Amino acid sequence: MAEDTQRNFRSVYYEKVGFRGVEEKKSLEILLKDDPLGILPPHHESHAQVMMCRKEQYTDVLHALKVIRFVSDSTPQVDVYLRMYQLESGTLPRSPSFPLGVRVQEREEKRNQEPEDEVFLAIAKAMEEMVEDNVDCYWLIRCFVSQLNNKFRDSLPQLPKAFEQYLNLEDSRLLNHMKMCSAVTKLPYDLWFQKCFAGCLPESSLQRVWDKVISGSCKILVFVAVEILLTFKIKVMALNNAEKITKFLENIPQDSSDAIVSKAIDLWHKHCGTPVHSV
Repeated sequence: MAEDTQRNFRSVYYEKVGFRGVEEKKSLEILLKDDPLGILPPHHESHAQVMMCRKEQYTDVLHALKVIRFVSDSTPQVDVYLRMYQLESGTLPRSPSFPLGVRVQEREEKRNQEPEDEVFLAIAKAMEEMVEDNVDCYWLIRCFVSQLNNKFRDSLPQLPKAFEQYLNLEDSRLLNHMKMCSAVTKLPYDLWFQKCFAGCLPESSLQRVWDKVISGSCKILVFVAVEILLTFKIKVMALNNAEKITKFLENIPQDSSDAIVSKAIDLWHKHCGTPVHSV
């Protein structure tokens, strides 16, 4: 993106590797100093060697999974990423949850996914649309998910409360309507906060939100959720039960997403100043 506040997080990754395509010195220096994803060390001269090691590690882990028959050449790529992450984090199931050779649709039906697996797959599917190279994609997914599970582990459960607080400040009438419909506790918080809007916003808008998360602020997720409600206030006010409100918010019109994210960033600055690492 042209402006520092709307940078594409992938530019940080590629500039770390050495491909300088945009001049965003101030924001880049902050990100490099804190090494937000921990993919590469701070010393530029070692990047080529580290990237080679990352690629070899990817190849070795993938080969191991094929040997123990957890994946095959026909396994969907996002499932491959999940199995690789599980193997490296020590959470790989004791045996494959589906036999090799079963059609993809049947495997999907047979898989008994844990909630954390669903989050990983949602993020992986979105990241796959943003990054072409499989090795780069896996490392970005791996480090992004690790950031959510570690740095933001205590913050993410607090986001629904913050959402209600800021929505009340922006439009108390709208919040009261949702409370009267008993919709507040049934909002798609998992989709919004655990999955960081993966599967809710198109990738072109999503990458602007993830840029802020990777930079150190998961609170941007709250303001995206608030802005979604403000943008579709008339529609939400016309709905009178929690199920209908939730169903609509899970499938918002995609053509409004860019405007929603831009306004959410404005709200973020309004309530938090100019946060860089505000959690």
